Formats: sequence, C-alpha cells, structure tokens
Amino acid sequence: MKSAYQKYKTTSVQSASREKLLLMLYEAAIRFIKKALKAIDEKDIAERGLNIGKAYDIFMELNNTLDHKSGGEIALNLEQLYMFLTDQLTQANIKGDRKPLEDALKITETLYSGWVEAIESLKKQEEAK
Repeated sequence: MKSAYQKYKTTSVQSASREKLLLMLYEAAIRFIKKALKAIDEKDIAERGLNIGKAYDIFMELNNTLDHKSGGEIALNLEQLYMFLTDQLTQANIKGDRKPLEDALKITETLYSGWVEAIESLKKQEEAK
C-alpha cells in the first residue's frame, strides 16, 4: 500500500505542467549527483552507482524528449550537453572520481537556473498579454 507521501508525490507529478516537470527532473538530477558525491566520500560503491544511474537516466530522458524540429540549435546544444553529462557520470562511476561529478553538478545547476529564469520570463510575458 502506498504511503500518503507517495500518493502526494505521484499526484504532484501527474498534475504538474511541462515546465514544472522539467524543473523537477533537474532538481532530482542535482539531488542524485549530490548523493553520489557523498557516496564517493563514504566509499559506498553501491550507493554511488545507484545514484549515478538515476541521474544518468534523467539526462537520457531529457535528451530523448528534445524536439529537434522546433528546437533547432537549442535542442542540438542541449543534446550535446546531455551527452557530455552522461559521459561525466559514466567516468565518475568507472573511476570513483569526484571531479566528473562536480563538473556535472555545476553544469546541471547552471541549466536549472537558466530554465527557472526562462520559465519566469515566459510567465511574465503571458501575464502582460
């Protein structure tokens, strides 16, 4: 049986806008990368691999949902970033090294901030109409 929290979480995801879902994915990727960094510090290989795998899956999903037809150059640039991020995660998992994860975290946080700003800007434009 699902707990109340799990039901709430499921409902919040199912009822979220596309923009909110995007931000939720980035927030989760950031959280998993931070957990993987902690696991490296604690020499917990299984936890490192689990969290890197979850972040990897998020970036693959983000990449798979890119619309190259309407997104053009932006979609292409995001695809390249997502592929770089998955490569960094793979390297971190293979080597147990913090540096690729730290780089991936910085990029992901920057992307997240950019999306937050873009979404806020769009909302302001919509309100002004």
